[in-house]
Amino acid sequence: MAGVVGSLFTSPSIPTWYATIKKPGFTPPNSVFGPVWIALFVLMGVSAYLVWDRGLENKNVKIALLVFGIQLALNMLWSFLFFGLHSPLYAFFEIIVLWFAILFTILNFLKVSKPAGLLLVPYIVWVSFAAIINFYIVRLNL
Repeated sequence: MAGVVGSLFTSPSIPTWYATIKKPGFTPPNSVFGPVWIALFVLMGVSAYLVWDRGLENKNVKIALLVFGIQLALNMLWSFLFFGLHSPLYAFFEIIVLWFAILFTILNFLKVSKPAGLLLVPYIVWVSFAAIINFYIVRLNL
């Protein structure tokens, strides 16, 4: 669901606004982003299921899933800020907050299920890369 909501802001801007802004040379082709995000959302879903499966009566499960929900909302917010509002600067500040929310999610998931926490490592790596791209987009388009 988060991927679908994010794509509502992203898809219309790819051939228009995003195509016109300057991007660093290490930015992957547009065709890479969809498959990567699909894989990451599948990993997030499996990870969240592994935590949820430990039982909602467990306080650590409740906390972990709450933190997961917050980072998911921040993930959608980044798409809105970057692609919806065409604001790489606001999106850059937000992606830093998102990065810490993902880290906090990983740490909370690890308390409940080590595999669940480890499944989120590719996500934080990708968001780290996205933050670097976002930073350079801000610099190149001042």
